Amino acid sequence: MKLSARLQHISDRLSPGCRLADIGSDHALLPVYAVQNGRASFAVAGEVNDGPLEAAKRQVAEAGESKRVSVRKGDGLAVVEPGEVDAITIAGMGGALIASILEAGKDKLAGVKRLVLQPNVGEDIVRSWLIANGWYLSEEIILEEDGKIYEILTAETGPDAAKLNDQLYSERTISGSTVSLTRDLLLLMGPHLTESKDEVWFAKWRSEIDKLDKIRQSVATSKQESSREKEESLNQLSNRLKEVLACLQKAKL
Repeated sequence: MKLSARLQHISDRLSPGCRLADIGSDHALLPVYAVQNGRASFAVAGEVNDGPLEAAKRQVAEAGESKRVSVRKGDGLAVVEPGEVDAITIAGMGGALIASILEAGKDKLAGVKRLVLQPNVGEDIVRSWLIANGWYLSEEIILEEDGKIYEILTAETGPDAAKLNDQLYSERTISGSTVSLTRDLLLLMGPHLTESKDEVWFAKWRSEIDKLDKIRQSVATSKQESSREKEESLNQLSNRLKEVLACLQKAKL
């Protein structure tokens, strides 16, 4: 079985031999690959919708992995029992949904050592949830596949998580400039990704700035007083992002 680059990166971030729960597993490609390649000793493929659930069951059966991959129907972490797994992957959803799944299933996180999360949007919401709930963001990667950009966030828990997060999100000045990466910018743009200066990351934020500017231009046509405040807020954010990108691009040279 060959995975997409996105799923391969997620699989690579599992501790070998872990007990995995893949939430929103779709066709169960990741769990099947993980058990067949030593990334997991056992996996739960969780799916709430009947169509993907049946596709997952077929995939597992055809792969001959029914003993090592358990396909279960349920909402979020309802598909696992407390202490049953030590790694959880959630990919291909919005950040707000991923955070809500983790929040609703907090009682299932006891014994879980690693989270590998791939939000399609709203990465800052996931980062904020991790901080608030004692998880340290140990790694971030960004990749482009089939014209789409993905961020994969790996988080671990432990007694030093709060201290490590304080260090990770502490305000810092970009080398060779007076521009600061504040905590809110690090949450938005990624504390590890701002350090890596990956070209895909630059491309993502150039695109995000273009979107912000288009929204601002649209808001500017409104005559409502509240629109002036929104327009100014969008303008300030756009300018901050442009300044950060320019300084980081210069520091990269």
